[in-house]
Amino acid sequence: MRVTARVDYAVRAATGLALVHPGTLTADAIADQRGLPLAFTKQILARMRRAGIVAAQRGGDGGYRLGRPPEDLSVADVVRAVEGPLADVRGEPPEDLDYPGEAGEVLRALWIATRVSLRSVLEHVTLADLAKGALPPRVDALTEQPGAWHRR
Repeated sequence: MRVTARVDYAVRAATGLALVHPGTLTADAIADQRGLPLAFTKQILARMRRAGIVAAQRGGDGGYRLGRPPEDLSVADVVRAVEGPLADVRGEPPEDLDYPGEAGEVLRALWIATRVSLRSVLEHVTLADLAKGALPPRVDALTEQPGAWHRR
């Protein structure tokens, strides 16, 4: 999986909002605190607002706040809000793929297994976890597997 700048920035922005939940932050404050480009932050916040991840509040205490409690928002929710499905192939869901030839079924199964693997991590890490600075034990354990920290 390639984590785009949009996903990275969205998770960082959402984590910043989780840290002040139920309070609000302006787009300027989020960008400044998280080291994000302001224009990109505004675009990301707009996508997350449309998906219900964040809510916009006008007025003197205005800004953005999480649309739900941080323990009810997963990283997968944020990814889907700004990039779409966790795993698709050329824009199609893996279960809809129809490959010709003998390897077709195994290729489709590979992409479905990849999606399940991504879900097993991203759907089980919440914004509350990130705000606390700790991953759930079963996700954290993945970082201890041999070779986890080595690029291949």
